[in-house]
Amino acid sequence: MLLGRAFLLALLLAPGALLAQTAQKSMQIIVPFAPGASADGIARTIASELGPRLGRQVVVENKPGAGGSLGLTVLAKAPPDGDTLSVGATGALVITPNLPGAPPFDPLRELVPLARLIEVPLVIVANAASGPRSIKELIERSKATPGGLSYGSTGTNSGQHLTMELLKKATGANLVHVPYRGSAPAVTDLVAGQIPVAVVDLTSAHPHIKAGTLLALGVPHVKRTPLAPDIPTVAEAGVPGFGRIGGFIGLLAPAGTPAAIVKRLSREVGVILAVPEVQAKVRLLSVEPAYEDDVAFARMLGEESAKWKELLQSLPVAN
Repeated sequence: MLLGRAFLLALLLAPGALLAQTAQKSMQIIVPFAPGASADGIARTIASELGPRLGRQVVVENKPGAGGSLGLTVLAKAPPDGDTLSVGATGALVITPNLPGAPPFDPLRELVPLARLIEVPLVIVANAASGPRSIKELIERSKATPGGLSYGSTGTNSGQHLTMELLKKATGANLVHVPYRGSAPAVTDLVAGQIPVAVVDLTSAHPHIKAGTLLALGVPHVKRTPLAPDIPTVAEAGVPGFGRIGGFIGLLAPAGTPAAIVKRLSREVGVILAVPEVQAKVRLLSVEPAYEDDVAFARMLGEESAKWKELLQSLPVAN
């Protein structure tokens, strides 16, 4: 009987048995923002395609907060077995860690990049009924408004927030930050007239721009986005020389995740994002597919982090 129990235990601990158990366990993709914007949309698109390819259920869980950093800190504490992943955006990955007095969390050290997923155009938008009609009017109204003109963003020290800090520095505009837990809630308040202006991802704003309830003032990038070519850049709208590359969203795992798992997941995501039907679905989010594998994405993160570190030295401490 003892030999029989030992044999049964050996079978249960065999690699094949462990893989079979893992296959029955659902995977999780954390979204560090509220539902409804580009990060949430791309995570759900990837989850719906990845699950059948791996023969597993892949669930999405929103953990908004701290400008997109909260969900990444949760990921860093997860077991490095490939069962828990997260999407991450520009702000939390390469901006916040370079701010003076930044928390000790270092995403480039505590997480491992799997793949870059999408490029995310940002847009400065105003309430069509009560907000400014142009970037020029935005600047002028902010200077004439006692206490300044309020604007919403996806959170303190996010790429959206610091875009407006750069605009303030370039123009002397008197803009007052109102942080939200993502683009979607900022757009909700903007449409309702609770705030006059916001800088958000195009995903959240585009339907309202098309409907006429929001007015697009400009994209804060070096060139117009092909997803909305009628929206001028901020430079074209009156601030010469203003503009940066668009934001991005990528997929990450906890540091220490085995290389074989990283490579497998990176390859699967690459295959998914190469499917024309998936690309069409992604563009419906008003973003562009921008796949890079784990190696290229890691290199890009390092380069962007260095650029933001240098740029942030020219800004006052964000608030």
